[in-house]
Amino acid sequence: MAALGSAVSPPFVGEQPVAEDAASCRADYAALGWSAITLRHVRFHWCRASAMSAAQRADARENRERIVEIAREAIAGSGELRLNAVAKSAGVGQGTLYRHFPTREDLLAEVYRQEVEELVALAPELLSSQGPVEALSRWFDRIAEYARVKRGVFAALETAVWKGLSEESHGPLGDAITLLLDAGKAEGTIRPDIDARDFFILSGYLTRLDEDEWDSRARHLLDVLLQGVLSR
Repeated sequence: MAALGSAVSPPFVGEQPVAEDAASCRADYAALGWSAITLRHVRFHWCRASAMSAAQRADARENRERIVEIAREAIAGSGELRLNAVAKSAGVGQGTLYRHFPTREDLLAEVYRQEVEELVALAPELLSSQGPVEALSRWFDRIAEYARVKRGVFAALETAVWKGLSEESHGPLGDAITLLLDAGKAEGTIRPDIDARDFFILSGYLTRLDEDEWDSRARHLLDVLLQGVLSR
């Protein structure tokens, strides 16, 4: 029987995945041949530690997601991002915020990257349940929100930083709009001469909107763009 102080690390750390449930813990320690008393003590403490670790990881993920969401709302609203206000609204301490995002720029960049990821994921999701034209229209709804957040993020970042973010997002966003356009072209509802580059150029006018006219003009101008790509 293996001794409690043996070099074997419960439950087989480094050889097998650490067990995260009670049944797996019981099986692992039984395999070592430990006594029932030893098993009860070690199983209790190790499984409790594993459960606490899993809970802590889940809490950390939730804190991070909440911080990013609060920051996004601030940028899309007032356009001003104050870290102390974000931490307070997210219900976390300043230390927690800085562990996830050491600088204001780190948080701004994450907000933008998440916006891009959501937009890219939305394209195939919309096409799975709607026709190409309706899917493109719904995607444009989300583009209006994204463009507002993007403007706020880029305005708060150094030129080199926002240019880097913009360059890294062109590929994924280009793939998403190409997917939507190609679906419409195959159906015959989207003009065959329109591509992703046309979209990027034409949607660039959103950056020219003043803040006080965003709500009244942003989606309207995207509707004009949508009508322009439809086949006649």
